[in-house]
Amino acid sequence: MCELFGITSNRKTNIHRLLNEFFSHAEAHPNGWGLAFFDEGHTLIEKEPLQASKSYYLKCRLNEPVETSCFLAHIRRATIGDESYSNSHPFVATDNSGRKWTLIHNGTIFDAPALSVYQHYQKGSTDSERILLYIVDQINGQLKTNPNFNDKNEKFTFIEKLIKELSPENKLNLIIYDGEYFYVHKNAAGTLYVKEQPGIAIFSTCPLDSCKGSWTEFPQNKLLVYKEGSVVYSGTPHKHSYVDDPEKIKLLFLEYSHL
Repeated sequence: MCELFGITSNRKTNIHRLLNEFFSHAEAHPNGWGLAFFDEGHTLIEKEPLQASKSYYLKCRLNEPVETSCFLAHIRRATIGDESYSNSHPFVATDNSGRKWTLIHNGTIFDAPALSVYQHYQKGSTDSERILLYIVDQINGQLKTNPNFNDKNEKFTFIEKLIKELSPENKLNLIIYDGEYFYVHKNAAGTLYVKEQPGIAIFSTCPLDSCKGSWTEFPQNKLLVYKEGSVVYSGTPHKHSYVDDPEKIKLLFLEYSHL
């Protein structure tokens, strides 16, 4: 699968060492890499459909200090979608209010009929991009019909509802940033960890030795929402844990490949 990395903080933090360690896992995730910066209200995406350790651009990028208060990174091991720029994470979509939503995903969608229509509208061919398009489409419906949707609790519970509906039978480890809030969810055991200190939260698929001894496993089957490094919403757990099933992966690959 893929690996995720994210940070949300109330202050700029040097993540140079952590990023170099994160991208050192690229050999096992050879199908693309991506970064998302959000400082000063702007969204900057940098990505390539290339193994991170083979990217001259990324090598130069990581030679410079990286200080940020809000950031996402991804390395891709493809299950659905070929090796292309359009299939590399992060994905970005803008809702009808002008808010940008950025998503990184580690997982596979096996059963989600609601996502199927977005195959005709997406730029690439990944199930991850379809997740984001679906969420933003549902948000647009709420913006049109629900006058209270700009209330943060209305928004949090709505996003939680969508994630719970997508979780059965699917691996749904994801981080989403809406320009203000970090939404984090995992439903597969041992696949996302967090390091928290006052005013800072760092997330990684695997604990990074640069912070060894201070990582804890992220809560299972539960949406947490962060702002500037602190939890502002804790959802209610669901029961839809995902367990790897090689046979399901094989069948999905055969279906996708039309073999």
